[in-house]
Amino acid sequence: MKILIAPDSFKESLEALDVCHAIQSGFSQVFPDADYKLLPMADGGEGTSAVLSYVLGGRWKEVRVHDPLMRPITAKYLLLPDATAVIEVAQACGLHLLTADERNPIVASTYGVGELIEDALAEGAKRIVIGLGGSATNDAGLGMLMALGMTFHDINDSLLTHGGGALASLHKLDNTNLHTKISDTVFEVACDVTNPLCGLLGASAVFGPQKGACPEQVNTLDKALSHFATVCGNHGYEDCQHVEGAGAAGGLGYAMMTFFDAQLKSGFDTVAEVAHLSQHIAEADLVITGEGKLDAQTAMGKVAGGISQIAQASRTPVIAICGSVDGLKPAQTSQFNVVMPSIQKVDTIDNVLGSAYNNIETTAANIAASIKLGQHLK
Repeated sequence: MKILIAPDSFKESLEALDVCHAIQSGFSQVFPDADYKLLPMADGGEGTSAVLSYVLGGRWKEVRVHDPLMRPITAKYLLLPDATAVIEVAQACGLHLLTADERNPIVASTYGVGELIEDALAEGAKRIVIGLGGSATNDAGLGMLMALGMTFHDINDSLLTHGGGALASLHKLDNTNLHTKISDTVFEVACDVTNPLCGLLGASAVFGPQKGACPEQVNTLDKALSHFATVCGNHGYEDCQHVEGAGAAGGLGYAMMTFFDAQLKSGFDTVAEVAHLSQHIAEADLVITGEGKLDAQTAMGKVAGGISQIAQASRTPVIAICGSVDGLKPAQTSQFNVVMPSIQKVDTIDNVLGSAYNNIETTAANIAASIKLGQHLK
């Protein structure tokens, strides 16, 4: 029996690979001779590179880049054997790189993201997968584009400074020295937000406050990003500001669509494609997936829901192991052949999180025992 184990991480308790090992350990108690394939999954956010590194191999490349406040740091990205680079923007411009007092999207820059892309191009990458999420920036990719050779000028022809606030002074842009390999490279962006660039649902209004912007700064940034889009339009670029995902990562989604002709995909779809998930599911007799909580969002781009859809298409049975099931009716879990919560008893949240491995292992063993019993029933 070929068993594919492909869960997401259980947030705050176990990484996806640890969940794989717990499930395999439980199943192996009943089916020790089964052919197990471990395929830890992710939804395109932070940690995606680590998952793809385990699944596909490749090598990590460390690079000296600049953080959101233009201080030198060491960031890393993944180079896969097929000339694909996987870059998480949080490595260079992540919110975690700043203290609470340092957060200021008026001046925070994506310059380091451009430096990572530049290095990947120098390494021969022909395809670059970008994971958006966790950014401290709201500059619509201004810094990233600067690092890749573009220049941005005010009405006096002076170069703009860094940060989203500087875009309010933009008068013209010059792409003459944009990195020559950009046009020959395929960019795919893993993005699970649908926000436009500007407006009440835009990058500044929705995500600005968590990056340190006060209400006045949110208004300033929103106007600055709108002005940026206008100037880009005046220079002949396609108007992408209203496209779903343009507001992702403080407008990085907009910049990548506008200047790199990037394709924005759901994070899960991007990871599934790179990891050849459909092929692995088609080859399996049984698929076991899982996530920390099965809820109404499961079918909307989360790992377990995406796996169930692919499994249904290939007529492969799929079992979901989750920490808990939140507010779902039976019809909403029908996409899985079996849904099994793993929490064994009422306990404190700390104890539940701390016992996640053992709980998942026990649940997997119980499921396997049920399958074996079914094989003997007439």
